[in-house]
Amino acid sequence: MKRENFSSRLGFILVSAGCAIGIGNVWKFPWMAGSNGGGVFVLFYLLFLIIMGVPVLTMELAVGRASRKSAVLGYKALEPQGSKWHIHGWFCVIGCCLLMMYYTTVAGWMLDYFYKFATGAFEGMSNEAIDGVFSAMLASPSEMGIFMVIIVLAGFLVCSFGLQKGLERISKWMMLALLALIVVLAVNSILLDGGAEGLKFYLLPDLDRALEVGLGNVITAAMNQSFFTLSLGIAAMEIFGSYMSKDHTLPGEAVRICALDTFVALMSGLIIFPACFAFGVQPDAGPSLIFMTLPRVFVNMAGGRLWGALFFLFMTFASFTTVLAVFENIMASCIDNFGWSRKKATVLCCIFILLTSLPCVLGYNLWYFSLPLPNAPAGGQILDIEDFLVSNLLLPLGSLVYLLFCVSKWGWGYDKYLAEANTGEGLKLPGSVWLKRYLRYVLPVLILVILIQGLF
Repeated sequence: MKRENFSSRLGFILVSAGCAIGIGNVWKFPWMAGSNGGGVFVLFYLLFLIIMGVPVLTMELAVGRASRKSAVLGYKALEPQGSKWHIHGWFCVIGCCLLMMYYTTVAGWMLDYFYKFATGAFEGMSNEAIDGVFSAMLASPSEMGIFMVIIVLAGFLVCSFGLQKGLERISKWMMLALLALIVVLAVNSILLDGGAEGLKFYLLPDLDRALEVGLGNVITAAMNQSFFTLSLGIAAMEIFGSYMSKDHTLPGEAVRICALDTFVALMSGLIIFPACFAFGVQPDAGPSLIFMTLPRVFVNMAGGRLWGALFFLFMTFASFTTVLAVFENIMASCIDNFGWSRKKATVLCCIFILLTSLPCVLGYNLWYFSLPLPNAPAGGQILDIEDFLVSNLLLPLGSLVYLLFCVSKWGWGYDKYLAEANTGEGLKLPGSVWLKRYLRYVLPVLILVILIQGLF
């Protein structure tokens, strides 16, 4: 069966960026910046994105484009005879499934809040009542379950139409709408009375504030965020490499994907920080920023119902483009490895994700339990465990495997990787000795630092 390709370069870039752009950008990035001193964190984030994110992204795309297959068969096509690199392909499939077992629930939260703002549920509420809305949602398995099911069914429905007619067509429009929404929301926040202070906090590097947090903490937080923002290590990007043409070089495409990803992350801060400062709200409120802090801001803002609805529509689009991309990866793996038709893959994968997403939904209420660990959060332990396995283990470990596969003589090999990465028109990786040494000896150590820090 002939493998589908993207109908256009724009389609590839928007779908790939849609996979990278998710809750990590628009939720985690702003509060990480807020709690790590603002501008200094942003500078380090951009540096690590260039020296870590872009190289590993080119490697995932190179494996996909050279093999024209999903993770397991992609490794098999390129690995030296008798080697076992393809075993990591199965861990990639497990990682994608694990990610969707909780990501669908969080995407459902975004859709739920969009619905609440659109229908005026927050109008006239006190701050305490707004905080109570989030707690009530977590306590209700039916409310969370309904929105999770809507996300899963809508995602698999889109993917059932195939790459061009489903994923590419819908993701393109959602990404363009997302980019338009983020600009409108950012302009609105910047123009608020008192918003200028938020801009200063966010964009002007303040070494004193960074030193208060600890410069080492700021640097490691920026390294972590720049690395995780691209969803590398579980073949979420590799699959799009397998649908790519050879017209353009991979470093050029990787830079474009990173630029879009970073644009959305930075713009999210332009929405959140001016609004927080305009209404006297702490910008380093942590994960509660989205569901407790920002709704308070919108309720007190002129036209808050509209701005709140638009913000959570934007958040829904950001999370749903990732859901679509990872669903496509899971389905493509089943089609490639088991010979299923797209229709069969859609039905069976949909049932599987629906069932395996239920523990995360129930982990906040009916299956609530506490972990006997210091500083362990109360409730949501199933989501925390699933997120830990994906974010702290499978992403960095998987990225390390892709890196070693591409640069070591025991894997695909550096020369073959470099040739694939530089095929086509555009930005090329230099064939210099320093780059080879950096990718072979320095980058693996940086990824190991992230892995060890995440585990311990």
